[in-house]
Amino acid sequence: MKDGRTARHGDIASMLLDRLGDDRLGLRTRTRDWTWDAVVRESAARAALARELRRDGPFHIGVLLDNVPDFSFWLGAAALAGATVAGINPTRGTAQLEADIRHVDCQLIVTDTAGMGRLRGLDLGLEDDRFLIVDDPAYAELVAKYRAEPVVAHAGGELLLLLLFTSGTTGQSKAVKCSQRRLAAIAYAATDKFGHVRADVDYCCMPLFHGNAIMALWAPALANGATICLTPKFSASGFLSDVRYFGATFFTYVGKALGYLLATPETPEDSDNRLVRGFGTEASVDDQAEFQRRFGAKLFEGYGSSEGSGLVANDPAAPARALGRPAHPGVAVVDPETLRDCATAVLDEHGRVLNADEAIGEMVDKAGTLVFEGYYKNDVADAERLRNGWYWTGDLGYLDADGFLYFAGRKGDWIRIDSENISALSIERVLRRHPAVLASAVFAVPDPRAGDQVMAAVEVADPAAFDVRDLTEFLGSQDDLGSKDMPGLLRVSACLPVTGSNKVLKRELQREAWRTADPVYRRTGRENAQYLLMSTADKAELETEFARYGRGHLL
Repeated sequence: MKDGRTARHGDIASMLLDRLGDDRLGLRTRTRDWTWDAVVRESAARAALARELRRDGPFHIGVLLDNVPDFSFWLGAAALAGATVAGINPTRGTAQLEADIRHVDCQLIVTDTAGMGRLRGLDLGLEDDRFLIVDDPAYAELVAKYRAEPVVAHAGGELLLLLLFTSGTTGQSKAVKCSQRRLAAIAYAATDKFGHVRADVDYCCMPLFHGNAIMALWAPALANGATICLTPKFSASGFLSDVRYFGATFFTYVGKALGYLLATPETPEDSDNRLVRGFGTEASVDDQAEFQRRFGAKLFEGYGSSEGSGLVANDPAAPARALGRPAHPGVAVVDPETLRDCATAVLDEHGRVLNADEAIGEMVDKAGTLVFEGYYKNDVADAERLRNGWYWTGDLGYLDADGFLYFAGRKGDWIRIDSENISALSIERVLRRHPAVLASAVFAVPDPRAGDQVMAAVEVADPAAFDVRDLTEFLGSQDDLGSKDMPGLLRVSACLPVTGSNKVLKRELQREAWRTADPVYRRTGRENAQYLLMSTADKAELETEFARYGRGHLL
């Protein structure tokens, strides 16, 4: 029996080896439990299988799965085998899915029957025997052959463990590189920052293909020998039931998940759970407070990215809307043109910046080149991130007179949805395919509860005669438009504002948002979604929502 206290390691493989013989529950689902010792041995069996199937070339394994045990086992398998897991995002459109997999040179794909249904027919450059179907009985028999083999590890902090997909301003796939050393360092840093302990029961409801679940939950749980509890997908209605079933003490969230949870009917029993804390991003101040009131758990809002650099240190004295303090003296807000630090922000009583032109700039880490490990096969994107010897976040921010750091929006053509970067350019290209669309622009506008929402503006010959239902059906039929790419707001115009060189003025559209005389439609519903024309009263109600959730300063 182990107590979970181990020396700190510089690689994930060694952290896994420390869990051999550990009889604490390491992984749980609604139907089955594994001790940490069993988790390592299941991972080792898959590592042996992967080594047997290995071919020349990058040892990259694509994983297209919900949050099922095999996803966790393959993370461990990759670490033990010296391989790399590329988590594949199932919300991507068909063409995007194909491009992602080809981009990262997967030589094996681990998926299930449903996932295989999506992959079948795609040009992935892989033969049928390069796919492992985890819910096929033949797969279970195959893994069983390797369970008797000794647990061995090809340890090394420098070994590439993860390729985490993110979208950039060009809309082309970018895969963030994360070594075993960096993920181990993140695990220990999260332990120190958020108080992870062995007694934690960590509820993993965010997808394991995303950095949030791996970096903020899976890796810290491994470091401490805490218990990881999996649910296939996030469900607001099933959240509290799962939390109670597992006795969860910690969870992570992204984007609007908190809003979805708070939209469930309140009951007097909401606080009847063991949750102590949660970690996530982009929740409003009011939603954080309401969650603590209803469910009794403190939430830690963070700022970060899959690319790496930790810019923010917690400070209990930080104002509610602040990210925290700069983590070290190299964190700054600079003018990208002059490379000079921006002026201190002057805030009004509502927290709005009165000197935005002088105070708001891009957040950089002047020591970030030591952390960022680059993008896979994308030197252009690397050069964009690393300029002047600094790491550039691509995000805007400002510092107040007390030295607290605030987030002020996205730079360029990134739109942040559920802590994922969505490419505005990719959506614009799809919109322009519609025969009635003369020009298009896509940009981020604030969401009343969390993060951003996608707004699109299209120019058409006659807005009054434009068939919005036809556009809705068109967008739903496009393979390269993911579910999160669908515009939440749609402006239809006879003449979009342009520059002297005839480029659409996105900044003007973004400033006006829905406050325009042009028709604006709002997407409603999930299944069979449609766009409904917003009235003046609808727009006023939308702005009331911002005030209701403490985000009025974003308007």
